[in-house]
Amino acid sequence: MADRWTTADIPAQRGRVAVVTGANSGLGLIASGELARAGASVIMACRNTDKGKAAAERIRDADPDVELKVAALDLADLSSVRSFAAEAPKRIDLLINNAGVMAPPRRLTKDGFESQLGTNHLGHFALTGLLLGRLLAASEPRVVTESSGAHHFGRISFDNLQGERHYMRWLAYGQSKLANLMFAFELQRRADEAGAALKSLAAHPGYARTNLQFAAPPLLDRAVMHVSNAVFAQSAEMGALPTLYAATAPDVPGGSFIGPDGFMEQRGYPHVVSAAGRAYDREAWRRLWEVSEELTGVHYEFAGAPAPA
Repeated sequence: MADRWTTADIPAQRGRVAVVTGANSGLGLIASGELARAGASVIMACRNTDKGKAAAERIRDADPDVELKVAALDLADLSSVRSFAAEAPKRIDLLINNAGVMAPPRRLTKDGFESQLGTNHLGHFALTGLLLGRLLAASEPRVVTESSGAHHFGRISFDNLQGERHYMRWLAYGQSKLANLMFAFELQRRADEAGAALKSLAAHPGYARTNLQFAAPPLLDRAVMHVSNAVFAQSAEMGALPTLYAATAPDVPGGSFIGPDGFMEQRGYPHVVSAAGRAYDREAWRRLWEVSEELTGVHYEFAGAPAPA
């Protein structure tokens, strides 16, 4: 792995089709722009398409030759996920599961899921499964799922998965980010078992200044994070590097977790990091996968998957 990897090291992406969720702001916007500038055809999947189109125009203002498309996707609504998947291209080379919410008061998605688990994990679980055939049509398909250092305080509470018995919003956020990691690892395990060429990776941005901190938490949290962002956080551009590394570096192994190389992984350049020990519980991977299939109604089919070259 090269030291101090930056966007200048992104290999040519011409001919690749990429889908980025939550692409209208923050890490998703930066990833979309960098992939498009490297030659990829990028589908910016956004809940609010007006904001998505404005974001795409900002990218085009800097580079008019990029190939971008904005499409509606609300991960808190499985009917929207299914509609997006039905209209997706026949081949997708790269899926970046980036969109998310952080620490709102308890609320439910359209399908009745706790919003953080439903948006951050279940929506992406359903999306990836519904796009699996299109991913497997690519020669070197890759899925990158955005996690967070918050997975360290997460627990998969199978007896209180939706926070119905008791709810602590930050613990629910940690649970959703741990679920993202377990999903990424189990997806790689299942792809390997099927002999598929797909690589599944996870990434986290460290502590990066994005609008995620201000999108949902209560006012007091937002005030505290405004100060900590100014004092401690690295730029969103730096925070996007682990995702872009996971998405494009040719030598990164499937099943890797990519984060910053600095103190406590809060800032720095991308490299392979280790997750909390509980993230490697394979029985929990299996159980979470089965619960996710039951809740979303989406079942993964690897039959006939192309083998690795």
